[in-house]
Amino acid sequence: MSKKPYYITTAIAYTSGKPHIGNTYEIVLADAIARFKRKEGYDVRFQTGTDEHGQKIELKAEEAGISPKEFVDNTAKEIKRIWDLMNTSYDKFIRTTDEDHEKQVQKIFRKLYDKGDIYKGYYEGMYCTPCESFFTESQLVDGKCPDCGRPCQPAKEEAYFFRMSKYADRLIQYINEHPDFIQPESRKNEMMNNFLLPGLQDLCVSRTSFTWGIPVDFDPKHVTYVWLDALTNYITGLGYDCDGESGELFKKYWPADLHLIGKDIIRFHTIYWPIFLMALDLPLPKQVFGHPWLLQGDGKMSKSKGNVIYADDLVELFGVDAVRYFVLHEMPFENDGVITWDLLVERMNSDLANTLGNLVNRTISMSNKYFNGVVANAGVTDGFDKNLMDVALDTKHKVVKCMSKLRVADAMTEIFNLFKRCNKYIDETMPWALAKDPEKKDRLSTVLYNLVESITIGASLLTPFMPETAERIFAQLNSSERSMDELEMFGLYKSGNKVTDKPEILFARLDAKEVQAKVEEMNASKQTQEAEEEKKDDEPVIDIEAKEEITFDDFEKMQFQVGEIIACEEVKKSKKLLCSQVKIGSQVKQIVSGIKKHYSAEEMVGKKVMVLVNLKPAKLAGVLSEGMLLCAEDENGELSLMVPEKKMPAGAEIC
Repeated sequence: MSKKPYYITTAIAYTSGKPHIGNTYEIVLADAIARFKRKEGYDVRFQTGTDEHGQKIELKAEEAGISPKEFVDNTAKEIKRIWDLMNTSYDKFIRTTDEDHEKQVQKIFRKLYDKGDIYKGYYEGMYCTPCESFFTESQLVDGKCPDCGRPCQPAKEEAYFFRMSKYADRLIQYINEHPDFIQPESRKNEMMNNFLLPGLQDLCVSRTSFTWGIPVDFDPKHVTYVWLDALTNYITGLGYDCDGESGELFKKYWPADLHLIGKDIIRFHTIYWPIFLMALDLPLPKQVFGHPWLLQGDGKMSKSKGNVIYADDLVELFGVDAVRYFVLHEMPFENDGVITWDLLVERMNSDLANTLGNLVNRTISMSNKYFNGVVANAGVTDGFDKNLMDVALDTKHKVVKCMSKLRVADAMTEIFNLFKRCNKYIDETMPWALAKDPEKKDRLSTVLYNLVESITIGASLLTPFMPETAERIFAQLNSSERSMDELEMFGLYKSGNKVTDKPEILFARLDAKEVQAKVEEMNASKQTQEAEEEKKDDEPVIDIEAKEEITFDDFEKMQFQVGEIIACEEVKKSKKLLCSQVKIGSQVKQIVSGIKKHYSAEEMVGKKVMVLVNLKPAKLAGVLSEGMLLCAEDENGELSLMVPEKKMPAGAEIC
């Protein structure tokens, strides 16, 4: 019997910079859901990736002095590194600069244009560059962007528009008929009341004020605007073809079961995206979940506020699974979560080191102390055992119920409730007291068996959320992950197995002051590194003695042109002169230059250089020179020929 397909996606991360822990939360959340669905037996397709076009990228690349493509290559690599660091099990990492994606976006744009859903016009409004969104004056909040709170600038430009209103009634009907389409419920109410019911405006889907985007192939001065480009990744990543030649992955996995996104982009995914799909005659995704934000203290993380926490810093201090636990467990279903260093230490000590780590360590240590590590079910039970078994077996059903509603934090709470019940069971049965009575040896053996069995069940359920920790537990207990069907039974641990004789500490307790000191040290180190990089980026300058001012008439007497060096040889009577044959337009001039120390005759050939053409001819070392090659000189006397930045023909005037 074939597995039922399940397609889950995250929003694609914008390549404007390194993602902070609030951004990283989404990929970890999606990974936990994807892993749990695999455990339930689904054939899961998990896609993530990067959004790489737009004016903001173009400006940032310009600031960095590199091309937009080089900029997004570097940032996408960093994003993928962090996703991999967090042990996320995505199947596809799509980039919107991928050739196959760009090709399909162009075909989609043309199809919607030919259909009459896209038309050309002019857009005039207030534009937010960071969000790449236009707003009317009435949509601004205190004159600023309603999404990010930054200033907006008036803008007007020719653009193509999508007829959103054409599909609005159909979308309203769909949402009403599919109550689980937008989750949580509060997000649905917001979309209906604030956007759909008041009436939709047509959407700008192209730009001409920047060039870093996918060109509209039939009108190349336009580039496809962000949302038509970015949102379609969910289908192009499956091999969707606008001409009807879609691949098997698309046929198998579309429509998506879940689009997991941040609450700040819910409008684009529950209004724009469904309407695009309707226009393409494609089925809509089954569910869009707009998760809350992870806040630093009491505010949204941003570089401008200086309150950004990065995943790799957290991992360095706490480890991957501890960070996964925190972001998954501390995020409520609807409301924003909070991350602070103190709260991280508190959860690390109470939940991970004490509730889980100490439980596993105590159980293994007692098994080694009393039975040389052998865990055997002697079958001597009492009233405490049944309750532990009931909790262990019921945990699976509670976790499944939570996960079916995407209540991941609640699911993790249920798993840790089982671990807490195991700790309580130790207090109830008091193995140390049983060990003092030889006649209660079999009862002691049963107690330890029940603990190992319950921990194995808990670790099996923990696997999607903290995979490395679960594996470490299985290794120490000499057990293995249970399937969902096996979690219906208690007593599958093989009686007579031996646990490890050297239990390791899963999570060490931390001192809050020591952690804070490490954080400060880490921040100081980063500041030093940034300062050094800035210093490195500051190019040295040279001040030279000023010469007498000249008039424009004086300047006009000088004729500068681009010349191409077609031949060059050393001047035999000189240690520093080269003699070059320089093609300037249809003429060839012979120019002698004192640059032998800095260039060989061979490397001069083929260079395009700046030439002062009308310098009065003169003889140098007995060789006639009919012009001058222009060079720059640094403080050490090193010379560099002045060359044109772009490709220029020999003879082009320099003015």
